Amino acid sequence: MRELNAVYVIVAREIKKFTRERSRLISTLARPLIWLFLVGGGMSRLVSPGMGVSYIQFIYPGILGMTILFSSIFSSISIIWDKEFGLLKEILVAPVSRLSIVIGKALSGTIISVIQVVIILCLSPFLGLKMGLLSIIYVIAISSLLAFCISSLGIIVASFFESFESFGAIINFIVMPMFFLSGAMYPVKQLPDILKLLTKMNPVTYGVDALKHAVFRGRAMHDFSIVTDVGLLIIASVISIIVAGVLFERKN
Repeated sequence: MRELNAVYVIVAREIKKFTRERSRLISTLARPLIWLFLVGGGMSRLVSPGMGVSYIQFIYPGILGMTILFSSIFSSISIIWDKEFGLLKEILVAPVSRLSIVIGKALSGTIISVIQVVIILCLSPFLGLKMGLLSIIYVIAISSLLAFCISSLGIIVASFFESFESFGAIINFIVMPMFFLSGAMYPVKQLPDILKLLTKMNPVTYGVDALKHAVFRGRAMHDFSIVTDVGLLIIASVISIIVAGVLFERKN
């Protein structure tokens, strides 16, 4: 019960921070909206994915993946802030395992990401996408799994940084490549072999592909089977949370 209570306290704290920081919600939602309507709207005049789907509709699952990626990474990297202000030391002196702290951080990032995904889902009718209740539940489930995986990866990254000055490196060399090499903007099958290999090593790829299964039910817009997507996401999530727990134990 003590471990569960520790997880609950960390999750409650992060969600309370999120609800109080309205600028964070606005800035996080502004990025996918810009990509969806500006980039997607412009490219839709030049690119046609076929299958009766416009380009802006094609990248919609990728935009959901982008929302999860940025939100989960930012939520987990708040550990760096906690280090700088000494809050992490107060958390670590509590008589609970480090793994409970890691799971609490990962779950809080997951919940915050899914909240933002639900907001972006409200745009689907305006894009001409008809999604039933089952598809929406499916999207939320896949989003939760992907968000947990990315949040765990974010904790791994945060374990190697002591100050927030290096935050730009995280964005430029980790987050953006993960987004562009995820099949969010173009089909994986059409990439060059070297990029295709890198894409298949990216867990976001399988999350975005699973979201395509949910959004485009009955249309062959995906690159992998749903079993492959979900299976690899589960494996990546388990490995990530274990590695995050080990690194958090050693470096903190």
